[in-house]
Amino acid sequence: MTDAAQETSPETAPVTGEAVVRDPTGLHARPAVKLTKLAKGFDATIEIRDERNDRWINAKSPNAVMKLRVASGDSLSIRARGAGAGPAVAAMVALIERNFDG
Repeated sequence: MTDAAQETSPETAPVTGEAVVRDPTGLHARPAVKLTKLAKGFDATIEIRDERNDRWINAKSPNAVMKLRVASGDSLSIRARGAGAGPAVAAMVALIERNFDG
């Protein structure tokens, strides 16, 4: 669900992806930390939002991610800009689809 062809420079359109949270308790502390640790491994600027919220938040901030209060079944949108944006979005979508390796 990513468009790695868009990955060039920060001025270009962001690379985007989407995944549904399947954990029965939603995006609670443990998966939120896994998601933010993964995001911190990339140089790209990475943001997420849930389907109920129009505000994008920094995916590298555990507190901001937990404050989204994402429930099971909610869809998360991911966007990234900069170096490694395509691989970053692909990795984050994959982690969510693997149910945070839990």
